[in-house]
Amino acid sequence: LLVQMDGFEKNEGIIVMAATNRADILDPALMRPGRFDRQIYVNIPDVKGREEIFKVHSRNKPLAPDINFKSLARLTSGFTGADIENLLNEAAILAARANRKLINMEDISEAINKVIAGPAKKSRVVTERDKRITAYHESGHAIVAKMLKNCDSVHEVSIIPRGMAAGYTITLPENDDNHYTRQKLLDQIAMLLGGRAAEELVIKDVSAGASNDIQRASKIARKMVTEWGMSAEIGTLYLGSSEEVFIGRDYQTQLNYSDEMAAKIDAEIKRIVDGQYAVALAVLRENRAVMDKMVKLLYEKETIYENEIDALFEPDPPALPPTDECSKEEPAPAADNDTKVEDATPAGNAATAIEDKKSAEKAATAAAGNAASSTEDDKPAGNAATAAAEEEDKED
Repeated sequence: LLVQMDGFEKNEGIIVMAATNRADILDPALMRPGRFDRQIYVNIPDVKGREEIFKVHSRNKPLAPDINFKSLARLTSGFTGADIENLLNEAAILAARANRKLINMEDISEAINKVIAGPAKKSRVVTERDKRITAYHESGHAIVAKMLKNCDSVHEVSIIPRGMAAGYTITLPENDDNHYTRQKLLDQIAMLLGGRAAEELVIKDVSAGASNDIQRASKIARKMVTEWGMSAEIGTLYLGSSEEVFIGRDYQTQLNYSDEMAAKIDAEIKRIVDGQYAVALAVLRENRAVMDKMVKLLYEKETIYENEIDALFEPDPPALPPTDECSKEEPAPAADNDTKVEDATPAGNAATAIEDKKSAEKAATAAAGNAASSTEDDKPAGNAATAAAEEEDKED
């Protein structure tokens, strides 16, 4: 190859091109000037690129009017162009099996799940105990992801077996992040351990279903400590990465640090993982009622989506007031000065009546006294009284 590219013969007008996904293992001799001296790095497409790729691969496919390419681009984070092409072909097969002439969003959504988690295995016999463990496990992932602000949004939770998994939880980023902060990585570890935490909290036992979650959480924690300098104990040191075995590489892992440093690294990884497991447990204890409601909904529907998950976290609506006329109560009077005056009015009337009665008695007494004085002083009045007494004696 080197002779053909940079030999003694002139090859004018010929351009040699090559592609690889393992540029790190290429011989430096290939990269010298005059050989493969121009290097172009092509990353996986971002959300805008995926949207355009969807438009290209769907040109010759009958799509329903409800297809939203922007939404599909968000649902397929990390997909390559080949993945998207395969995805649309799979959706077309699903539509043909259902005797539909158009590919709808349901077909594409099922194809996405098939690519991510494998084909659905609804025929698999699942015991009630396994179903309960799976429901709480996946609910644990979803609730921790929902409550920790740096986790991606939860798109779908299902207890339908797919591939080797008994259930799955799909989270989708709002955008294509190029930077992962320390807190985002810690929240990601807590979300991965949320399933195991839910099992311990509710089932009072743990299962082997969290094996992949623990593996992914441990890898993130190890990279935080050894590659990204995110450990306060170890500091900002690069201590090597765990490279994949490749042809020509030694199968034995070679460490470029001491055994003492290796022990510190392991202890720091354990501290990070244990700390985020405690965070997941605390979140689930606080939201136990929501977790029970989510499990109940999963039992009913088997698969729930983002809007249904969000509704579980909304507070229950307040009880409506009674509409029956008999049950209505008179409104309580306002506590102000006017009300106090109105409430005191009957007592005021009674007091006024008593005072009027006393005044009348005093007036009557005064009138009687005046009458007696008039009898003594006024002679005509006395003669009239004597005449009246004589008339009574005569009648007797």
